[in-house]
Amino acid sequence: MRDAGVEIFQDYRELAVMGFVEVLKHIPKHAALLRRIRARFDAGNVAAVVLIDYPGFNLKVAAAAHDAGIPVVYYVTPQVWAWGAKRLLQMARVIRRAAVILPFEEALLRGHGIDATFVGHPLLDRATQLPSKAEARRRLGLPEDGEVLVLFPGSREQELARHLDDFVATARLLEQRRSGLRVVVSAAPTVKVDRARCPYQIVSNASFDVLRAADVGLCKSGTTTLEAAISGCPMAVGYRTGGLSYQIAKRVVKIPYIALVNVVAGRQVVREFIQDALAPTAIADELERLLGDPEYRRVMCDGLEEVRSKLGTPGASARTAAMISDVAGPEPGPAR
Repeated sequence: MRDAGVEIFQDYRELAVMGFVEVLKHIPKHAALLRRIRARFDAGNVAAVVLIDYPGFNLKVAAAAHDAGIPVVYYVTPQVWAWGAKRLLQMARVIRRAAVILPFEEALLRGHGIDATFVGHPLLDRATQLPSKAEARRRLGLPEDGEVLVLFPGSREQELARHLDDFVATARLLEQRRSGLRVVVSAAPTVKVDRARCPYQIVSNASFDVLRAADVGLCKSGTTTLEAAISGCPMAVGYRTGGLSYQIAKRVVKIPYIALVNVVAGRQVVREFIQDALAPTAIADELERLLGDPEYRRVMCDGLEEVRSKLGTPGASARTAAMISDVAGPEPGPAR
């Protein structure tokens, strides 16, 4: 948005945090920001409010906008299918339109009185022309032959802190078992990977290239798993959070999977190694099977293709922009 000329009111990276307990220390910052946003609404001349994800805060913004008579479009809606279903009543009251990105969300939200439209997944807009494996490896300076493992330890500092060492340990075990294996780490621009803890090639802002170049991946749970599905890269999924947050999550999350590929498929397509199960030996066993067992690999690739087909078609951003324009109404003409 900054590159497109948007005036940034508050950089979200200063507030981004995951977990139930971890968010508590950020409450004062969020409260101060909400006061500033309410003051902006009260000042008038706001045609529409567009909210993207971040439900704990954004639903409060939606309520403030609704109270001020400003229409709300919510893009990437709260994951009420996983937990927090009681939010559906609040969403129905304060949201004018919802642009949802997972195929089952439209019917769920419409069933609770929310005007929701499945616009497709925005990742598809970035994946209209994926490189071949050979081209992807050329871009990354990797040999055309030989096996490649890609690691996605996370896009937040706290994810990186909890995943990196075990992900690297998994890669080291696999290197011992698979002669000539190359390892690449995909790093988000929001984090800095400590090279003392990670001896492998680090690539930023090229997730689809590294996934197309790889034979197998180890991914933290999240959107990365959908990127891997779109790229056709078999994977294992690992995730660890704070101990107390995990205990809370076990009690409130109502679905059996956390990896989005499994959620979209409605069944286990890829294996998940969560919390204490995030053990390098067990994950290395899974990755080695994906590399060495053609039938096991084929079954997973078929499942990933099924997931990709459910994500819709490219154009999510354009469809959402049209929805926003419709809600906001025409721009005022020049003064006469």
